[in-house]
Amino acid sequence: MTKAPNILLFLTDDHAQWAMGCAGNSELCTPTFDYLAQNGTRFANAFTPIPVCSPARACLLTGRLASQHGIHDYLASGDPEVNNISWLANETTLAQLFQAAGYQTGQFGKWHLGQDEFAAAGYDEWFSLGRDYPIPHGGPFRYGVNGRFQTLSGRISHNITEHAVDFLRERDSERPFFMTVGYYATHSPWEGQSERLAAAYRNATFADVPLNEMYPFGIQNLESTNETRHQPREALAQYYAAVTEIDTAVGRLIDELESLGQLENTIVIYTSDHGLNTGHHGIWGKGNGTLPLNMVEESIRVPLIWYDGRSPGSITQPARTEFVDHLDTFLTILDVAGIAPPDKNYVGRTYQRLLHNQTIPEWRAVQFGEYGNVRMLRTSRHKLVSRYPDGPHELFDLVADPREMNNVIDRGDMQPIVQAFVERLDGFFTRYEDPAKSGLRVRDLPRHNTSEAWRTG
Repeated sequence: MTKAPNILLFLTDDHAQWAMGCAGNSELCTPTFDYLAQNGTRFANAFTPIPVCSPARACLLTGRLASQHGIHDYLASGDPEVNNISWLANETTLAQLFQAAGYQTGQFGKWHLGQDEFAAAGYDEWFSLGRDYPIPHGGPFRYGVNGRFQTLSGRISHNITEHAVDFLRERDSERPFFMTVGYYATHSPWEGQSERLAAAYRNATFADVPLNEMYPFGIQNLESTNETRHQPREALAQYYAAVTEIDTAVGRLIDELESLGQLENTIVIYTSDHGLNTGHHGIWGKGNGTLPLNMVEESIRVPLIWYDGRSPGSITQPARTEFVDHLDTFLTILDVAGIAPPDKNYVGRTYQRLLHNQTIPEWRAVQFGEYGNVRMLRTSRHKLVSRYPDGPHELFDLVADPREMNNVIDRGDMQPIVQAFVERLDGFFTRYEDPAKSGLRVRDLPRHNTSEAWRTG
């Protein structure tokens, strides 16, 4: 009988798709990510279904759209009204499915799905950032440790990693494990990183980041108004340092697995909740970095690497170019572990065959997205952004205009494309959304925070 594989899922906060050496960044030092990509599978067109923290995490952990699970914006974890809601009460998560299949489960790092100090259903071991999320990234700060608060000094990445290492060392070695690790270092305010790492980037050219452009379809919002935007080179040095810090932390866990003799039966998946702009389009942040909310490429693209310790480097292939997202990754994780998903209206599709250098007939050539009452449809050529009910709406030609500077939605020759896209977008959500949790009625749903664009913008 084949031994069940261990699953190590990294779900980092605000790690942009472009921010890795293996993704083409010429100055970032990311030896761990580069190694995993070289000896595994990297997806060049991986997307988030929604470009903001909490709902994107819920999408990956439940395999369901925001308009199915009902979380449409980041959750203000320090707000009692928000924190007391059981946001995932009616959903089934990866952790619950793996626990039911006999796996030992653990969550380490950022959770950001409500009630952060308490272990969510399906987790045997719990170590999370407390409700007073740390800004900046030093300490001491509160963490939720199996239902109680613990104040710890030291860097957040280090504390997360050490607790994850303890889990690996102390767990029942007769059982497979499923663990989620959520690093935080790449989150704003892009300051306070390790000086030894930030110093290494202060003389960088940052040539991979276009800093002399301005997104003409909105005003700056939230993180885009932080003081750090006025010192872009220093902010970039801090962000690059954060990426390298996370790369080092991931490597620490890979080394620990190897030393324990567990790597050879472990599948490692690295991704982030959503993308990030660090001056791209003049934006500092993600989908809520502008008003109205944006769906620019840097906001919706995520890194995605699979590494299979059972056969490292046995299949070498260039980066996969198929469109995949968190909803597909949910089903693929279950598929590689041989666990059947519940009988629910899932949007995604397993891409396990792509991990083995195979093709999948009729794989989709379109990516859908949403953020509250904003919805998106993207093909390899065009992107439609519809803001319900009254706009403004946008259509971009991503081949002629890859920086998304020219809205061509009113051009006469584009009307057949607009009509077809609108019909397909509406048909998609009609098929999959839960009407009671639809983003189109987000003003009637529970409040997530005090800066929701549909209430304030």
